[in-house]
Amino acid sequence: MGRVFLVELGGRAYRCRFCNSPLALADDVLSKSFNCRQGRAFLFTKVVNVTVGGEEERLMLTGMHTVEDVFCCCCGQILGWKYVAAHDKSQKYKEGKFVLERWRIMEEVTEDFNLEAHPGSSDVENP
Repeated sequence: MGRVFLVELGGRAYRCRFCNSPLALADDVLSKSFNCRQGRAFLFTKVVNVTVGGEEERLMLTGMHTVEDVFCCCCGQILGWKYVAAHDKSQKYKEGKFVLERWRIMEEVTEDFNLEAHPGSSDVENP
């Protein structure tokens, strides 16, 4: 196997909880109200730094779908799945979209916090 080159994302992003690889921009979230066996999940228009498994038919709460499991390209952890095809016409909007399980990802913490604007927020005692 060759060297893995990660795509870096500019802006607020979601990362792999296991290895911290960038996965998707917060702007690419279509829905935060998806559910999976392990709890909540997010629907994304696109993701990066992932590989997909083979296609399989899977019966979900919304009917039968053709899906591919999605794995982190850096650590190999399963993150969710990609909708390849929906058998029900009302579910066609999911085709080509990605579902990442919430407990497997984390939102990147931005460092916009300005200590000068918040003088009492430091652990260091002011002179």
